[in-house]
Amino acid sequence: MSKGRDRVVTRRDDGQWQNKRIDAGKASSVHETQRDAEQAAREMLKKQGGGELTVQGLDGRFRSKDTIPPGNDPNPPRDTEH
Repeated sequence: MSKGRDRVVTRRDDGQWQNKRIDAGKASSVHETQRDAEQAAREMLKKQGGGELTVQGLDGRFRSKDTIPPGNDPNPPRDTEH
C-alpha cells in the first residue's frame, strides 16, 4: 500500500484523538474518543481505495494494525483481526 493512504490514530496532548495520514503534518479529523477517530479513519481509507490503519494506545504503544480494503472491492482480502 502507498504511504499516502496509510492512516494512524493517536492521542493528542490535549486528550483528544486524531486521525491523520502517515505523511501529513496536520490531523484530518479530531475526536473525543479513540473509537470515533478509528471509525473516521476506516471510512476515509475505504473511500480512498484502502490502506493500512494503525492505532496507538494510551501507553504510546501501537495496539493494532489493520488493512482496510477498498470500499468497492468484490473480492476483499481476508483479514483475521477485528
